Amino acid sequence: MIRVAAERFALAEVFTISRGSKTHADVLTVTVERDGFAGRGECVPYARYGESMESVAAAIEALPGDISRVDLQEALPAGAARNAVDCALWDLEAKVAGKRAWDLAGIAAPKRVTSAFTLSLGTPDAMEAQARREAARPLLKTKLGGEGDVPRIEAVRRGAPKARIIVDANEGWTAEMYRELAPVLVELGVEMVEQPFAVGADEALADMERVLPVCADESCHDRASLPGLAGKYDMINVKLDKAGGLTEALALRDAGLHAGFSVMVGCMVGTSLAMAPAVLLAEGAAFVDLDGPLLLAEDRVPPLGFEGSDVLPPARSLWG
Repeated sequence: MIRVAAERFALAEVFTISRGSKTHADVLTVTVERDGFAGRGECVPYARYGESMESVAAAIEALPGDISRVDLQEALPAGAARNAVDCALWDLEAKVAGKRAWDLAGIAAPKRVTSAFTLSLGTPDAMEAQARREAARPLLKTKLGGEGDVPRIEAVRRGAPKARIIVDANEGWTAEMYRELAPVLVELGVEMVEQPFAVGADEALADMERVLPVCADESCHDRASLPGLAGKYDMINVKLDKAGGLTEALALRDAGLHAGFSVMVGCMVGTSLAMAPAVLLAEGAAFVDLDGPLLLAEDRVPPLGFEGSDVLPPARSLWG
C-alpha cells in the first residue's frame, strides 16, 4: 500500500530567492507499507518544473501499491513524485533486509560531511547581518538575483570574512552580467555560481571564458541532461527531487563524474526526511548543500543530526 500526505513545516525566517519568498516548507510524505514494514520518503513539488502538491500527489496515488523500485523508474518520469516513492522503497527495502540503505546500494557508509548554509536574498545590509550571524560556518551559499549582486557579496564578505562562499543566481543573470560580475566575485573569494542563465539561454556559456566555475542546477535533472551540458558547465547539482529519487541520483552522480563534471549535492527546502537519502550522494562531491533542516523552525522527530554545519549519517529511525 502507498499512502501520501501533505505536510507543512514552518521556516525559521522568510526564505527568499530570485523567484519569490516562502515562510513554510510544503512537502509530500509517502509511506509504503508491506508485510508489516513501512518505508518513508519525502518530496517538495516545485512550480518551476510544472509540479504542484495536487499533481504530484495524484501521480503517486495512481501507482500500484506493490510497485517495485525497478518498475518505478519506468512508471514515472524524473521529478518529485518518483523521488518520494523511490526513497520510501529504499527505506522499506532496508528495513525488510535488516541492513542500511548504503549497504543495499553497494557503497561505503556515509561519513560526516560539511554542508553549505544558505543566505536568503535581500538587501546588502540584510545579507551582511545574516552573514555575521553565520560567520562561524565554513561554507556559505548566497542567493543572488542580478542587479545589485556585487554589493550583496561585498556585504556578505564583510559579515563573514573567513567563510568560503558559493552563489546561486537561480537563472537571474544574462551573459553580459556574467562577464561583468564573475571577475569581481572571484576577487571577493566566490568559488562557484549555480545556474546563472535561464534554461535554454545557456548556450552562451560554451563561448565564454568561465573565470567563475558554473554549476548546472535547473539545466540538470537526470542522466539524459548530461550530453547537453558538455562544454557549458563545470559542475552539476544532483538533487533527489530533480533526478526522481536516490536510484537515479546515484547513477547521475557517477555518470557526471565519469563525464568530467564536478558534483554538487543539493536539496529543496525540506525536512530531515528529504535530506537523509541525499547524504548517500556526498562521496566525491565538491560541494554539499543539505541545509534544509537548518532553515526550519520545526522538523521531523528524530531529525537528521547536525554538529554545526556538519551533517551526520541518518539514524535508522529516520530513514534507511
